[in-house]
Amino acid sequence: MADGGLPGLRGGDHIGITVPDLDDATRFFVDVLGAEEFYDIGPIEAEDDWMQTHLGVSRTARVDRLRFLRLGTGLNLELFQYTAPDQVQVQPRNSDIGGMHVALYVDDFEAALAHLLNHGVRIMGEPTVRTTGPSAGQTWVYFLTPWGLQLELVSYPGGKDYERHTTRRLWDPRNPHA
Repeated sequence: MADGGLPGLRGGDHIGITVPDLDDATRFFVDVLGAEEFYDIGPIEAEDDWMQTHLGVSRTARVDRLRFLRLGTGLNLELFQYTAPDQVQVQPRNSDIGGMHVALYVDDFEAALAHLLNHGVRIMGEPTVRTTGPSAGQTWVYFLTPWGLQLELVSYPGGKDYERHTTRRLWDPRNPHA
C-alpha cells in the first residue's frame, strides 16, 4: 500500500454492474463464463430520498433484485436490475465517462477464445499480442455480453515485461496470494 493510502486496504471485493435482465445476465455469466451463483437481495426501494442519498440514483428508483456471483479465484460480481424513471439504456463506450470493461484472465487464451466463439459470443476484432513495452507477453481481445457490456479476455502465462525491471508487482491471478 502506498504511504497515505486507505488504511487496512486489502483489495477489491466486487464489481457492481447494472444489467437489463438479471436472469439473462446470470445465464451468460454462469453458462458461458462459468461463474458460480450465490444469493439475491431485493427488492430495494424507499419512500424518502434514501436511494438518491445512498446510491446516487433517482429517489424513486428501485432495485428489483441484485445477485452475487463469483468468477474464478478473485472476482465477485454484484449484478443489479433497476427500475428507474430516468434510466439510460445505452451502454457507454470505453471512451465515455463511466465507460469500463472487466478483464478476465485465462490460462489458455486459444481454448478460451474458441469456447466464446462456440457460444456465439461477439469478439471485437482479432486478438492483440503484445511483444514490446511493459505489457509484452500479454495477449488480449475484447468481447461483448448479449446486452453490450465490454469484457476482455487476457492472458500472460509467462508474465509481463515490466516484471524484469522492478521487484514491484501488480496483483496477478496466476498467483493470487502473492
